[in-house]
Amino acid sequence: MRGGLAHLLLSPVSGLYKREITRRNAKYDRGEGVVTLDRPVISIGNLSVGGTGKSPTVAMVVRTLREAGHWPAVAMRGYGAKRTEHGSSDEADEYGALFDDLPIVAQPNRTLGLIEMFGTEAGVHVDTIVLDDGFQHRKIARQLDVVLIDCTRSPIEDALLPAGRLREPMESLQRADAVILTHAESVSDAEIEQILRAVLEVKRELLIAVSEHAWDGLDVTGIDEPMPVEWLADKRVVGVCAIGNPGPFFATLGAKSAGVVQEIRLGDHDPYRKATVDRLISAASEADAIVCTAKDWSKLRHVAPDRWPSPLVRPRLGLFLRTGGPELADVITRTAKAGVE
Repeated sequence: MRGGLAHLLLSPVSGLYKREITRRNAKYDRGEGVVTLDRPVISIGNLSVGGTGKSPTVAMVVRTLREAGHWPAVAMRGYGAKRTEHGSSDEADEYGALFDDLPIVAQPNRTLGLIEMFGTEAGVHVDTIVLDDGFQHRKIARQLDVVLIDCTRSPIEDALLPAGRLREPMESLQRADAVILTHAESVSDAEIEQILRAVLEVKRELLIAVSEHAWDGLDVTGIDEPMPVEWLADKRVVGVCAIGNPGPFFATLGAKSAGVVQEIRLGDHDPYRKATVDRLISAASEADAIVCTAKDWSKLRHVAPDRWPSPLVRPRLGLFLRTGGPELADVITRTAKAGVE
């Protein structure tokens, strides 16, 4: 948010950052350095740093495309150096757990990774690309740009990096095709309306959808079948997560459990080194369960099960579109069907 000594000191740096963004975007607007692939690209991105709900949104887009008979692939930068089962990042592992046969490219040079994938047996059948965190990755042309805005972190009064959380100013929404307001369950209708008005002031013809995140089941170590969320109701828990915006996760955990003994908030994409795992194991001895996100589980699942003094639980996160769902599904499938013009 604007204000405070830190903002005052960092504002000049934000000004330099804005000039660089303007220069870079002008280059891409002219088509310089932009590659157009031979199959349609749908980008899911955001304006700010931190978790806005990209992973469940990308999963929703993949499901929508598959239900329409398409065969999509996901391309992402691939955070973290530690190789996981389904790729080189925790997000890749998360998508791989949701879709066993989903083609995934997880590397900094997404263009090269996609071209290499197209030459494989699995890549030949791919007819649509979904870019994870693609709004600022403009080296790949896209036919549909979807931007997520976290309602719990309104961009209206925010500032550009490093004084604030914005990677780009709201004016950049002029190049978007659709906007999804996420985490609507955590704010009031008045706050949603305020963000909606600000977005439409930038671009009136944007397709707008409003989404909610909800837990629709639990995966518990030692239990083969998914458990209902109510399983936590009488449990005192330790919560841990390494995501950009942990607020909604801990708020939901507090509401669904008998109490949060300890909140462990780690930096986004934390590697969960030995010292951190030892800390979690120690904290878990004070609770009936330790609860983490699916992204965290992709790293913690490699810890020997007998080391945990209480069950390790990961909620199954569902994304539900409160408004704009049919319209968004229609534009997604029409983009895939139309191909590259």
